[in-house]
Amino acid sequence: MGHFGFSYIGLVFLLMLIVPNLMWTKHQPKGYDSRNESKALAAFERIGQILVTCTALIFSDFNLRPWSTWTLSLIAAVLLMLLYEAWWIRYFKSKRTLWDFYSSIWGVPVAGATLPVAAFFLLGVYGKVIWLLISVVILGIGHIGIHLQHRKNIKH
Repeated sequence: MGHFGFSYIGLVFLLMLIVPNLMWTKHQPKGYDSRNESKALAAFERIGQILVTCTALIFSDFNLRPWSTWTLSLIAAVLLMLLYEAWWIRYFKSKRTLWDFYSSIWGVPVAGATLPVAAFFLLGVYGKVIWLLISVVILGIGHIGIHLQHRKNIKH
């Protein structure tokens, strides 16, 4: 279920997510327009963002604990977040086109959406917190769905 308490690992993951997104607001891709996004997907995304943010912070189960096989999930989650940061670096160094923003990295499609969703899911596995897993699924439906929708509409 989960033990209530502050999660410093959750905070680190959220900072790794939020900081590049704040930078992105000043460096959006040319032609970016969110006005035609699916209202249903946008609702899933917003609700998922709130749930993931809260859940990642309020359960101490995500904090470091003695080594176990569950630690492999945390290691994988950290690696996915580091790959997410690498994807952002590549985006900021690019011409910042829509194609750059919805690009893949190492075979991961729409990496800017997929990597953090997968990382937070693995964090939920590590912490054994069903609430984060449910929250991430809700977020993933909206966030990845919107990114796939946008990518499909890019004109080369």
